[in-house]
Amino acid sequence: MPNLIIDIGNTRIKSALFKEGNVIWEQSFPSLEKAKAIWKELEFTNCLISSVKWEEDELRRDLDFDFLFLTKSTPLPIQNGYGTPETLGLDRLAAATGGWQLSKGEATLVVDLGSCMTFELVNDRNTYLGGAISPGLEMRAKAMNQFTARLPLIEVGKKPESHLGDSTKSCMQSGVWYGIAFEIMGQIQAYRAEFPEIKVFVCGGDAQSFESLAKDHIFVVPNLVLHGLNCILNHNVE
Repeated sequence: MPNLIIDIGNTRIKSALFKEGNVIWEQSFPSLEKAKAIWKELEFTNCLISSVKWEEDELRRDLDFDFLFLTKSTPLPIQNGYGTPETLGLDRLAAATGGWQLSKGEATLVVDLGSCMTFELVNDRNTYLGGAISPGLEMRAKAMNQFTARLPLIEVGKKPESHLGDSTKSCMQSGVWYGIAFEIMGQIQAYRAEFPEIKVFVCGGDAQSFESLAKDHIFVVPNLVLHGLNCILNHNVE
């Protein structure tokens, strides 16, 4: 029987069914009520919920099925070598675990493109070490608009036709998109100096905007966090 994985964020609820490590169904919802109507029709054996919006006791009162609730004390299939584990977001750990699983235990770098862009490193000894955090696409665009007098709020996401902008708008779009692209490639190069065969996974809401970066040892997997949560669930029930 499949696993049901539920990732509750501040604005969206993502869920997926996994069978033997593969996604066989996936859907996002704007509210818990709409999600519950679909979940009750699903058949699954085990469930894991990660939530930044509701506490465990609230969800247990509202849901009519049992589940494992992800916390900082939940056992993981990888070692946590972060210097301040009490400050580490569970979404970062889940993304790192998903990359580690798909790389089959090799050194792994996960680039998560959300509101912030995060870099997560798991070494070849199955230990999460940390990485880096910097502004994401929309955050960079909003910062230029909010902290200057005349720069407009631009749309970002699509790869510009050229890195050479010929208007204020296109210059800003080029600066944001290529700034992130070059940062990603620069970070990869730095990590490869220590781990030459490192595998890289790009995930998150803006991952598809950077599909052009995919090549040898670089993979775009937008739902990598769900893969990581499924790996954590399997580690706790097997």
